[in-house]
Amino acid sequence: MSLSQALSIAMSGLRANQLGLSLTSSNVANSDTPGYIRKTVNQIQTSSGSIGAGVSVTGVNRELDLYLQQQIRTEQSGASYADLRSSILSSLQSIYGTPGGTGTLETAFNNLVTAVQGLSTSSDSQSARIGVLNAAQSLTQQLNSMSGGIQSLRSQAEAGLNSAVNTANTAMQQIVNLNTQLQSGNTSDAAAAALKDQRDQYVDQLSQLMDIRVIDSGNNQIQVFTNSGVQLVGAEASTLSFNPQGTVTPNTQWDADPTKSTLGTLAVHFPNGGSLNLIQTNSIRSGTIAGYLELRDKTLVQAQTQLDQFAANMSSLLSDKTTAGTAVSSGASNGFDLDLSGLQNGNVIHLTYTDVGNVQHQLSLVRVDDPSVLPLSNNATTDPNDQVIGINFSGGMASVTSQLNAALGSAGLQFSNTGSTLRVLDDGVGTATVNAASVTSTTSSLQGGSGEVPLFTDGNALYTGAITAAGQQSVGLAARIRVNSQLVGDPAKLVQYNATTPSGDTLRPDFLYQQLTAGKSLYSPSTGFGTSTLPFQATLLNFSQQVASAQGQAADSAKQIADGQDVVLSTLQQKFNSQSGVNIDEEMAHLLSLQNAYAANARVMSTVKQMFDTLMQV
Repeated sequence: MSLSQALSIAMSGLRANQLGLSLTSSNVANSDTPGYIRKTVNQIQTSSGSIGAGVSVTGVNRELDLYLQQQIRTEQSGASYADLRSSILSSLQSIYGTPGGTGTLETAFNNLVTAVQGLSTSSDSQSARIGVLNAAQSLTQQLNSMSGGIQSLRSQAEAGLNSAVNTANTAMQQIVNLNTQLQSGNTSDAAAAALKDQRDQYVDQLSQLMDIRVIDSGNNQIQVFTNSGVQLVGAEASTLSFNPQGTVTPNTQWDADPTKSTLGTLAVHFPNGGSLNLIQTNSIRSGTIAGYLELRDKTLVQAQTQLDQFAANMSSLLSDKTTAGTAVSSGASNGFDLDLSGLQNGNVIHLTYTDVGNVQHQLSLVRVDDPSVLPLSNNATTDPNDQVIGINFSGGMASVTSQLNAALGSAGLQFSNTGSTLRVLDDGVGTATVNAASVTSTTSSLQGGSGEVPLFTDGNALYTGAITAAGQQSVGLAARIRVNSQLVGDPAKLVQYNATTPSGDTLRPDFLYQQLTAGKSLYSPSTGFGTSTLPFQATLLNFSQQVASAQGQAADSAKQIADGQDVVLSTLQQKFNSQSGVNIDEEMAHLLSLQNAYAANARVMSTVKQMFDTLMQV
């Protein structure tokens, strides 16, 4: 080996040692930097013929397990979704309170029942009457407060979506910017490795917001897609858009039809033009964004529906009166007369008939004053066995009978009216047999000669179950429910159901107590209980207990899932750090080895120099 070869080998070793020392120092300095990946020198032995000629540095390695990295990103998405859901459900649980505890719907309702029971035993007591009204007001305030809490959480979700979209857009644009830098520069040096670290951090940030998959397209370029196949990053970045709404109320709902939607819609706009509604297509299925969407549009809407239906059924149980029709006949035709004078928007005429095939049909004829909502779906009532027909009452009784004959004449039913009295008859030839008919109407007066009384109102209006272009009256009722102001002004009407009610009469207090404790109602599947074919039926107390229990279980389950997801993510992160993170002890040992190698190469160079000096003196 010549002296020149020895010098060349020593110099190549020094260059490799210098880069190794620089990377090791950087590793140590960035040991606590989030997202930093340990760097090592990629070097190969060079040779001249059969003789080793030194070492050549071919680049910088990032000690990265790509498969493990993708697993972490998948779990990051799931953990973000689970943690957010657990947090919001925990907040929702505090709104509902602990079953049986103070400040809960169940407790407020039980206080009302106790007050009404006291009125039944002391109906002539002014303090007992005031006690009922105070308990009723406490219950309405509880419903108002809980509804406000739920809508506050929905508002948080709306704001959270807006923030998440802004963060996602920034991350996607930064990934494109770093792709561009890596494509145009030296892709194997330490600077490129640092750029890849930065790019990975933005990808990780994006993976917390939504479920993504990353594709290496070569030349140090990556593409990012959602797991549903929507491209977010290619040669250019797509852009997410979200139009946040101001105040969120029970009546603000997302709808695929933009003319009907009153909540922010999430869409992606592609660089080449075109866009996609990400909510309608269910394109984001995990991560913070998916969590906010589910909570805003499903979980919290269901919670509001539970309160609304409790408020609606409680109001109806106390104020609605069902009156059976009077049997009548005309020649061979038989049927019933129904007094519709008290029927109001949303009230129902119930009709049961048997057809020629001996099949029984149950009809719910719903009064509608806004024809724009017609026809009604069968979901307009919670009865799974009825056929719902909306009847427009805005044109008067003649129009009502005309609509009924048009809708049901072919079934063998005949309708006519005398004033506000509706007559329904079969055709007398056996096509149909009218089995039963009744009218359920809302009592509007405090004195109606019976126990029913509108103790609760929708603001200053009666609750009748009205269906209008704005939707069903029950939606958001828990936020608007009040104690009837007429009763507040005249508590005696809690007992005096007509002008001749004797002192100490308990008919109305007994009725109220019976309805509050034993009255049962059907609840829509939108409450999370029952199904469309087998709806949940319960008393008010049982329903309130069921709701509180279900919310508690949901919060506990969400926390367990979140804790489990966090454990999985932590385990993967620890494994990743052990392979790709910086171990100070290992780096210091490597640093010592590099220093020794550097000293050895320097010694070789010094020796070669001395030998050259000696030769030059010969």
